Parts: sequence; structure tokens; C-alpha cells
Amino acid sequence: MNERSVTVAFDDPFGNDTAETRTAIMRATYEALIEHGYENLTIQRIGDEFPKSKSLIYQHYDGKDEVLVELLEFLLDHFETQMPKPDDGSAHARLLAMIEYVLAPEPDAERVALTEVMVELRGQAPHNETFEAYFTANDGRFRRELTDIVERGVEEGVYRSVDADAVAEFLLTSISGGTVRRATAGDAVDLAAVRREIETYLDARLLRDGAA
Repeated sequence: MNERSVTVAFDDPFGNDTAETRTAIMRATYEALIEHGYENLTIQRIGDEFPKSKSLIYQHYDGKDEVLVELLEFLLDHFETQMPKPDDGSAHARLLAMIEYVLAPEPDAERVALTEVMVELRGQAPHNETFEAYFTANDGRFRRELTDIVERGVEEGVYRSVDADAVAEFLLTSISGGTVRRATAGDAVDLAAVRREIETYLDARLLRDGAA
């Protein structure tokens, strides 16, 4: 392993299951991507981080884009498992928890690294059909989840009758923009201010008068 290996932490997406081949390949890919960046990443360099036979990687994947898409899916699944589940099961509590988690002003180092990996690969989408298809599908998945939350809030009588798709599109774009800017502009981005403005929007656009 190189000196920049991922430090295993409580929130480590790869856990301690080093015997499981898929997990080991995902960790090796993640470390190689952080070390070399997308442009200089090769299956050979992934193999350099892989504790087992490199031939296993070639048996499972035809090229680096294929393994990177699986890495993105792996990281997204982990990210979703870490999403807090509020005790208050209402739609509004769920929406606030999601926004607060994704736009946390001071995320831990592990989450920062995960975000930077996702943003670097998203940056390849304009020139790479594989990544374009992945991020289009992923954004659609997130947008549908936001739409479902808004529609449930309307059904609960907490939200006004609104165009849930339009609200979801606005929220997704705002959240995604904050995430990308944090990964590319660092401390220059005031995510606490972004969160406050989104919550002001929710109060004005969604919440019925008197709704908590």
C-alpha cells in the first residue's frame, strides 16, 4: 500500500471486511483514485493497491470506467446508510435531516474525501457517456426521493399544495451546487448560510401557516 492509504474510521465505507473481494476492489479503486486522479488512473494502479491477485480485477471489470461506476454506487449506498433517520417520522423532519446532513458545515474528513471523489467523477460526465448516464440516473433517483417527501408533506397537511417536482428540482440543484462548490472551493463556501436560505425557502414556499 502507498502512504496515502485510507485511514479506517467509524464511518469508513469499506469497513473491516478485507476478505470480501468486491469490497477490497472498491477500497483499492478509491485509494488509487485519490492518489492518482481520474486521468492517471489505470487498472494496473488499482491493482497496486489491491491485496489479492490483480487477475481478479480483470475477471470482474473490462476497464477503469466500469469499476469506477461500481465504486460510485458503493459509495452512494454507504452515504445513504449514514443519513440520519429522525425520530419524528414526518416528511418535514425527514427533509430537514437530509439537508442538514448533505450540507453539514463541518463534515468529517471521511465525508470530505468521499465528496471529492464523487465530484471529480461528475466532472468527467460532459465528456464520458458512462458517467453522464450514471449521474443522470442518480440525480433522477435523488429528485424522486425529494418529490416523494414533498408529496407526503402535502398529504400530511404540513405543506401547501405545490408542484412537488419543481420544488424537488430546486432543492436538488441547490444541494448539488453546494456540494460541488465545497469540494472545489473549500472554505470559501459558507454552507451554513446556504442551509439557512434553503430553510427560509421551505418556510415561505412549503410550510402552511402555523406548521412546525
